[in-house]
Amino acid sequence: MESDFTIAVVAQGSLHQYWKALRAGALAAKEVLKAQGISIDVAWCCPIREDDREEQVRIVEGFTRKRVHGLVLAPFDDHSLVGPVEEAANLWIPTVVVDSPLDTPQIVSFVATENTDGGALAANRIGELLHRRGKVLLLRYQEGSASTKEREEGFAWRLRRTSPNIELLVSDRYAGTTRDTARTASEALLARHGKDLQGVFTPNESSTAGMLMALQAAKVSDVAMVGFDASDVYLHCLTTQRLQGLVVQNPFRMGELGVKAIVDHLQGRSVSNRIPTDAVMITPENMDNPEFRKMLHPIP
Repeated sequence: MESDFTIAVVAQGSLHQYWKALRAGALAAKEVLKAQGISIDVAWCCPIREDDREEQVRIVEGFTRKRVHGLVLAPFDDHSLVGPVEEAANLWIPTVVVDSPLDTPQIVSFVATENTDGGALAANRIGELLHRRGKVLLLRYQEGSASTKEREEGFAWRLRRTSPNIELLVSDRYAGTTRDTARTASEALLARHGKDLQGVFTPNESSTAGMLMALQAAKVSDVAMVGFDASDVYLHCLTTQRLQGLVVQNPFRMGELGVKAIVDHLQGRSVSNRIPTDAVMITPENMDNPEFRKMLHPIP
């Protein structure tokens, strides 16, 4: 039987747990809609390398040429996909953006965490752990990444406001898109700052993993670390208190809501132009909360 709609879902990559959860959410939406009598195909595609903007543009343009009914996109930055999305809109192919913002009014909705608030949650936790004193390193993710930039800015703003006696060290190196590049950057920064460092914040999955590996390799155990995003390995790290806090989003919910929003729009229903999803601070003390454990393991 032919589907009512074909929805293309284009993420930034497929390697990290985060994008796997987003895909699982999109497929869950397909099953929910099927139970409501609405048949859709979810066409999932993403760049092999998680910094390949040109490939992401080609993927979106390819789906536009195929005349899919709608697009759900997680852009690398706020500008690379503006042209392809506006071209799709001119062909009556609507777009819902998830995770990271895109600088165009020609989208149906934006489904995402309030990233600035997520960074602020991390600053609150670091401040508590250090009793508002010490030196904290902020390892940035990647130039041009709008979502992580908002987290970094939210962290810096809240830390300076609530913990003025904490010295914030903002790195001049970026973690990059893989755990290996993040580990290399982390090792260099620990060599420079590690002797008098009390805390670290990492704003995404790859930077968190890389810093954890670097700290372990350097046998540093007295630095309070707060990371961002869920991964299977982080559960053990929280249990052993190698991680003292983890800001966890809900990419499963983003994928689910993104697909539902585009289908609602295609059926003529009203859709909010901003659909927020929650982020929570998970710590060794609260990680056994059933709802939090579900967020740490978002794929059913």
